[in-house]
Amino acid sequence: MSGGRFEDGWYVDERCTNCDVARQLAPGLIGEVDGRSAVLRQPRDRTEARQLHTAAHACPTRSIRPPGGRLDAALDPFPMALDGTVHLCGHNSPHTAGANSYLLRRPDGTVMMVDTPRWSTALAARHETLGPVTDVLLTHRDHAAHGRRYADRFGARLWIHEGDLAAAPDADRVLRGTDPVEIADGVTAHPLPGHTRGSVLFLADDRYCFSGDSFYWSRTTGDIEVAESVTWYSIRELAASLARTAGRLRFEWLLPGHGDRRRLPADEMARRLRGLTARTRELRPRPVDFTAVRW
Repeated sequence: MSGGRFEDGWYVDERCTNCDVARQLAPGLIGEVDGRSAVLRQPRDRTEARQLHTAAHACPTRSIRPPGGRLDAALDPFPMALDGTVHLCGHNSPHTAGANSYLLRRPDGTVMMVDTPRWSTALAARHETLGPVTDVLLTHRDHAAHGRRYADRFGARLWIHEGDLAAAPDADRVLRGTDPVEIADGVTAHPLPGHTRGSVLFLADDRYCFSGDSFYWSRTTGDIEVAESVTWYSIRELAASLARTAGRLRFEWLLPGHGDRRRLPADEMARRLRGLTARTRELRPRPVDFTAVRW
């Protein structure tokens, strides 16, 4: 401990891609400076040090560096419970643009994985401690990199929408069209073309919304937003998807691939989603620009 700080010497190295993952997990300690993440201050107590260790084990480029430079595996908190049903996988992958992924526990003791963390057999073994993984649900093509390997390791079914099938041509289950499909008891797939042609939102128990990259919680605006500057397929299609789907969705937890997570009462989420639908209808196509995202 030095100068009132609990662990002095944390830093962000030059590999940072400004993906926002660390800022989600260690707010106030890590922030954006000149287009990349930076340590704003050193931790003052054990709780803050734990936040930085969590951010370091999630960072897709391993850019969050502790004192001494080496991560301690004993301080890896993942998979990390968000509540009794959903765990955050951490260990975000550079091959999925640093996307968040989740484990969804079901009442029968089985587990579904929504999108995937970086691949390793050790991580797969950790995920299986929560229960047998029966399904790997891909929200869209950008997050498909490790889907087949995890599905094969678990003996699970791999799901993707036909619009993004080229990213997982050997998927075991292919969603088609735009109508919602119940894929398991309490779990419904809602095709939501827009961010990509085959984007899908997964809704569980009318409580958990795994939105992929279709929309997210923005710390900047304090509201649900679409990442209009990184909409690869069509912002107009995304607006149409939201208009078609928003009224069918009821959830408390917003759990996106990129951008922040948030829990609010279901009625409040519904109100905000209606507002997002109206705002998205007014958007027009624009060039892809990662720097313009309002995380």
